[in-house]
Amino acid sequence: MTLAYDCFWSFRSPYSYLVTPRLMALERDFDVRCAVRIVRPIAVRQPEFFSNGDPLWVSYLMRDTVRTAEFLGLPYRWPRPDPVVMDVATRTYPQAQPYIHRLSRLGQLAAERGRGLPFIAAVSHLIWSGAVDGWHEGDHLARAVASAGCDLAEMDAVLENDGARLAAVIEANEAAQRAAGHYGVPLMAFGGEPFFGQDRFDQMVWRMERAGLARRA
Repeated sequence: MTLAYDCFWSFRSPYSYLVTPRLMALERDFDVRCAVRIVRPIAVRQPEFFSNGDPLWVSYLMRDTVRTAEFLGLPYRWPRPDPVVMDVATRTYPQAQPYIHRLSRLGQLAAERGRGLPFIAAVSHLIWSGAVDGWHEGDHLARAVASAGCDLAEMDAVLENDGARLAAVIEANEAAQRAAGHYGVPLMAFGGEPFFGQDRFDQMVWRMERAGLARRA
């Protein structure tokens, strides 16, 4: 019996990037299917989240993500440019965002076509690995998308006509995310339980093992 779970995932989340290789390996090696459900970053959904929070939250995140990437053996650097643009002078997030809405809609479209995991793996590696500056320039994004078995130009054309529908699906994902038990990412939902954060991946697999998780032949 194929096990299935939802993964609520954001292109601006370093922890989403850091868990994705394990999500890929899980589906490669075991009879399990991940339903990728793209959500907008919390900086877009709740722009006041960071300005109202304790400054230690951000400083700890910066330290912890570097440490976690080193522990996992993954390349990592904060993206250049950040997928969510911030006004540095006011430390606020303007409503106009040139990158994240396109990325999110592309990711949701790939998920609907059954290429969700390969797409988020390839694109998040481009954005977060530090391999290039200006991940949004030239053919960097097109090449990453092609490595996931997709065509960026074709997908962008779909977004021109179907962008509003995809945006509505993403908002529905956000409502389902909260209904699953948390507002953050990555959030894996399996068997009626939420598993929030990349550090809960092993506990999700443990639950799956108790539910009969089987290796692929």
